[in-house]
Amino acid sequence: MTARPAALTFVFALVVMDVVAMGIVIPVLPKLVEAFKGGDTAAAARVYGVFGTAWSVMQFVSMPVLGAVSDRFGRRPVILVSCLGLGLDYFLMALAPDLAWLFVGRVISGITAASVATAFAYIADVTPPEKRAGAFGMVGAGFGLGFTLGPALGGVLGGVDPRLPFWVAGVLALANAAYGWFVLPESLPRERRAAFSWARANPVGSLRLLRAHPELLGLAAVLFLMQLSHVVFPAVTVLYMGYRYGWGEMAVGLVLAAVGVCSMIVQGGLIRPAVKWLGERRALATGLACGAAGMAIYGLAGSGAVFLAGIPVMALWGLAGPSAQAIMSRRVGPSAQGQLQGATSALQAVTGMIGPTLFTQVFSVAIADGARASLPGAPFLVAGAMLAAAGLLAWRVTRPGAA
Repeated sequence: MTARPAALTFVFALVVMDVVAMGIVIPVLPKLVEAFKGGDTAAAARVYGVFGTAWSVMQFVSMPVLGAVSDRFGRRPVILVSCLGLGLDYFLMALAPDLAWLFVGRVISGITAASVATAFAYIADVTPPEKRAGAFGMVGAGFGLGFTLGPALGGVLGGVDPRLPFWVAGVLALANAAYGWFVLPESLPRERRAAFSWARANPVGSLRLLRAHPELLGLAAVLFLMQLSHVVFPAVTVLYMGYRYGWGEMAVGLVLAAVGVCSMIVQGGLIRPAVKWLGERRALATGLACGAAGMAIYGLAGSGAVFLAGIPVMALWGLAGPSAQAIMSRRVGPSAQGQLQGATSALQAVTGMIGPTLFTQVFSVAIADGARASLPGAPFLVAGAMLAAAGLLAWRVTRPGAA
């Protein structure tokens, strides 16, 4: 099968618009929670952790279902419904009068945020196995571009009104749905579709696919550690930057934009040559090692300048994800790519249930009055240890003869 450039371009644009919409609210959502808690950062961290956990619980329940639905009815309808639901949900959060309504908005967002996983299944549909790492890297570059534009825009808009980013995000998500309706072709032919089954669609059933091959199961564990460590960013980064460096919404937005630029450079420009030069296995290990080093820099950075110096190092972590996705996608057939993405999304949802509470509690304890030693960067150090463990495991399960 030959990749269709037009289809890949559509998916890239959809991911960019979707991530811009999500990125816009990143600098302001934790601050909005903090405002509802009367400016108490430690209390806001605990509440925000509950928000993140609830979002991931809904993803854990819904994502495998949507993955199986996309295997049965195609990727296009799942992507469109996701974008439409997200747009309406952002409007709900823009109008939220208190924490309860804001919480309801996050729950709905967890249900509707399906387009990213389905986009990966779409890529697998239209790209031959030997080119998937590069294609997944292109989607990753879309993430980088979205997180370059989104947080920067959100920081500026949040400086005008903390609720304005939610309105703009809603408009972008609805525009995304309209764009997809007119230009996004279906990627999964009818003859390749699989019958819908609750045994495959429920979260536990979808995870059984990961036991189909020893290497697949080992890489699932690597993904679990990667995804769990990644939760540290949405869980505590905004609060951490404000607490340790005194950065406001605009500064946070610009820093996150810099993170997005570096990520885009790595995933859009370095994935293909890195995989060609190193191979998927070494690219995976290299990315995890750089991620562990970047987490250590973030956690130990006593000044904003040192934190900024860690951004390029952390960006090289981007080599790991597409390499792992490419290796895993080789282990299943065309009619199960949606189930695979649903299963990996279910794994991500599990980490999302654990991670927000884990990292916000670590942060809260580390900065609480009376703490024996103030170590605000403790959550990043914990995440770095996870990535180091993931690197060792990845090297072991992908060695020749391990499968």
